[in-house]
Amino acid sequence: MNVQFYPFVVTFFLSFICVVADYLLKRASETDTPYYTFWFYTALTLEALTAFGWVYVMRHVKLATLGAIYSVSIALLLALLGVFVFNESLSFQEIIGIFLAIGSLAMLSRFI
Repeated sequence: MNVQFYPFVVTFFLSFICVVADYLLKRASETDTPYYTFWFYTALTLEALTAFGWVYVMRHVKLATLGAIYSVSIALLLALLGVFVFNESLSFQEIIGIFLAIGSLAMLSRFI
């Protein structure tokens, strides 16, 4: 595997960790005291720990490229979370948007 590829793998992993933290925050928000729950403090810890990974990635990837990859990957992962965990449905336009997001990642990878 190309050494330049590692920061992008780490970016996708960090995006996944952020989605897990978002899920935990959603669980916390459903309680009467969201700021005093196991879910909230676990999410807070996960988000804080990702800072170490972001520093590594930012040393190897331009911020504009990182922003594009992170934005698309987080949107795709959150859509998957909504569909498979929260039983939300996607409209036709949202499905088209997902395919366009995947296409944008493919195009971006050709120019890196």
